[in-house]
Amino acid sequence: MAVSDRCELLCLDLDVAEELRAVFPDPSATDGPAARAKALGDPTRLALALTLARADELCVCDLAWISGRSENLVSHHLRTLRTAGLVTSRRDGKMVLYAITDSARELLACVMAARA
Repeated sequence: MAVSDRCELLCLDLDVAEELRAVFPDPSATDGPAARAKALGDPTRLALALTLARADELCVCDLAWISGRSENLVSHHLRTLRTAGLVTSRRDGKMVLYAITDSARELLACVMAARA
């Protein structure tokens, strides 16, 4: 027999519910963190971020070789991480170097500490 995810009757603890409703986060406060968490939701992006966390800077070529993925795929994932504010990039001649941000380090620590 499957358990339903919904209550079968309305059973509010009104005092607690009203207190928490008053401080329920506004979407403007949760959009950024949700986007950053979502960016790490892909196993390849998570692995790339973890690799960048162990180095000062790496270029796409390095990360492609390390991960065994194509440069196009790695570049795509790095763009997603950069858009989410988890990595920074800088051009050095013909190379583009990527580095992890401090907020990404904090998020990675939380994600990796939560593994089963």
